[in-house]
Amino acid sequence: MVHKFDGPAATGFFTPQRFDAEVLDCEVDGVIPADIDGTFFRVGGEWFYPPKFADDAFLHTDGYVSSFRIRNGRVSYKGRFVRTPRFKSNLEAGRQQFGYYRNRFTDDPAVAGLDATVSNTAPLVHAGKLFTLKEDALPYQIDPVTLETIGPWNFGGAYKSQTFTAHPKIDPLTGEMITFGYEATGPASDDLFLYYVDKAGKVGREVRLKVPYVSIIHDFAVTQKHVIFPFACYTTSLERLKAGKIHWGWDKQLPSMIGILRRDGDGSDIRWFKGPERCMMHVFNAHSLGDKVILYAPFYESNFFPFFPNVDGSPWDPSKAVSHVRKLTFDLSKPGDGWEEEILFHTPISDLGKVDQRFTTLPQRYAFTNFSDPTRPFDEARAGNMRGRVSNSYGRFDLHTGALDRYFVGETHTLQECSFVPRRGSTAEGDGYLIGTASNLAEMRTELIIADAQRLSEGDIARVYLPFRAGTQVHGYWWDAEEIGTPTSQGGHSS
Repeated sequence: MVHKFDGPAATGFFTPQRFDAEVLDCEVDGVIPADIDGTFFRVGGEWFYPPKFADDAFLHTDGYVSSFRIRNGRVSYKGRFVRTPRFKSNLEAGRQQFGYYRNRFTDDPAVAGLDATVSNTAPLVHAGKLFTLKEDALPYQIDPVTLETIGPWNFGGAYKSQTFTAHPKIDPLTGEMITFGYEATGPASDDLFLYYVDKAGKVGREVRLKVPYVSIIHDFAVTQKHVIFPFACYTTSLERLKAGKIHWGWDKQLPSMIGILRRDGDGSDIRWFKGPERCMMHVFNAHSLGDKVILYAPFYESNFFPFFPNVDGSPWDPSKAVSHVRKLTFDLSKPGDGWEEEILFHTPISDLGKVDQRFTTLPQRYAFTNFSDPTRPFDEARAGNMRGRVSNSYGRFDLHTGALDRYFVGETHTLQECSFVPRRGSTAEGDGYLIGTASNLAEMRTELIIADAQRLSEGDIARVYLPFRAGTQVHGYWWDAEEIGTPTSQGGHSS
């Protein structure tokens, strides 16, 4: 049987790799600081078999988890497909049996009732365990050293939602994890279940909510006092799914919605705020200030995903798929359902942003994300016709002063999402390193970038070279060795 991959996303650098990988001792250019000791985990997707439908969403690709273990200036790499029931069933059949993204009505009858998640969105470390996440299912536990798949995790049966967000929040003061599942009781359901899980991994409280309309709630924000749920314009229904369509459509007539409730309450106080057309996918952070809630987020102007069609039949408009650093202020002491919104930087950015995780739920000063700087050179002769899709810079956005410190990766590279690594022994916000992978489009390989987060304009501290192009990443996070219980010897090097 011939498995043919078609389309621009399946050629060149982005051709699916379709293999597990291990590099025992990676090539390093520069000097990795001695205080960096831990693992950078990445999760993304690869089509192991071509999609059943050519216009299926890339979000439906098979989950792939990878790790860069760094210790004593040396690095080992591993990458493994997440062995979900879907992956194993397809491998046994030798073909793709699952239809459109999150539409079980389009699957082959042979896989009806089988867990269809690809678990391809984000890694999570909590209570000493590593998980891969996707918002359509439970977490999948992964061995942090071998990256072998252990299986789905339901917190001893205390987690009742059928789904689990890709972006739970960890309170840096207590270690408590706040998490949720939307469409919690099944596809197109309006149930939203919120959970509080202690630092040992035990579910403490469950709060059950209803949403004004069913939409993607991909990310959320938590403060020391409040929980914030943003969503907008993507919508679905059982009728849509039974008609054989992809799960989501964009309805610009719907308002953007942000729900805010007290973190210590039972959810009866939730207030739903309404705003203009927005694509609300990710957030940076939020904090409470008296009766006000301040949210920083890189929301898009409109539909970001070209594979989620506009319900009115209009074509996707890339000019509106633009995000900026925004500050949203909600005054809970006043009536009404609106908010104040301000664009803090006019530089368009990726919405895959990060903060110093030690300040999650707390007031912050810095936001980090990648973006495209059109003033920097791009070598199209060597890198290919990728100019419009290149993200060539990391930025440290100072939310207090408006200053932007920029890191430029090179004229044949494009960056994936960055993560923040705190400097050991320092408690100052933003004192540490940015770490992330870059795709070298000219040499067809992946490079791990390490830069000083306080001196981005000075360039790399070190680069780590893989001898191949690693699988694409959706989200990655850094955890110090003691957070995951990583042994002092991993891969091919020891302490």
